[in-house]
Amino acid sequence: MPDRAISVTKVVDAPRQAVFDLLADPAQHPRIDGSGTVRAARGGNPERLSLGAKFGMDMKLGLPYRIRNTVVEFEDGTLIAWRHFFGHRWRWSLKDAGEGRTEVTETFDWSTALVPKGIELLGFPGKNKQGIRATLDRLDGLLRT
Repeated sequence: MPDRAISVTKVVDAPRQAVFDLLADPAQHPRIDGSGTVRAARGGNPERLSLGAKFGMDMKLGLPYRIRNTVVEFEDGTLIAWRHFFGHRWRWSLKDAGEGRTEVTETFDWSTALVPKGIELLGFPGKNKQGIRATLDRLDGLLRT
């Protein structure tokens, strides 16, 4: 079986906890998203994510749709991951990079997806890698202001 996860890492000019706090706030996800697919946070989301928390987003990939996510990994300040209804995961890992900077790794993991071959045939790994790069750039820009 081929590796079914792609990751991009970037060092951002902000402390680790500040980065994590932004990621743990679902209302901020549309501001962070570089793929252009996350449009708005749904009402009723928790203010801060935690293990097992559920949150919804208004999305658009050609056509608008709604998605509900569940936080499946959570270590405050260092790791957060959520799963879509098809089983694939978005994971964020944070490490101190010294001088108030943070090494941020975002991973798209479709090894747990219900139909991993479908994700591959539709070209999502490559598309998502481009989106991850743009997201990390946006994250860095938001934290610098």
